[in-house]
Amino acid sequence: MVFVTRNDLQLSKGKLAAQCSHAAAECVLIAKRESPRKLDQYLRNGARKIVCKTPDMVSLRQVMARAKKAGLICHLVTDAGHTEIPPGMETVVGIGPGPRGDIDKITGDLPLVG
Repeated sequence: MVFVTRNDLQLSKGKLAAQCSHAAAECVLIAKRESPRKLDQYLRNGARKIVCKTPDMVSLRQVMARAKKAGLICHLVTDAGHTEIPPGMETVVGIGPGPRGDIDKITGDLPLVG
């Protein structure tokens, strides 16, 4: 699984972790419903998770559109606005579980969150 975050939001580490956790949970639920074999394989093979960043909302939406077009399991997290940012802000796209090569075609050039 790869999580793509918005760098322009400058989320705290805790908030970023929570948003990625929301994406992971939703992606697992989607996989369980739509592709249980992929989920089982993902869990048996180490359940890799990588966090990348993109500059802004426009580029985040582009990543989501590319993942959907590729037929990958994906989820766009929209924040409820209880803490650091206003409600309705799109924060993270979760992609996977799925074939590593297919996900890397979309996210492989993005910088890692440091």
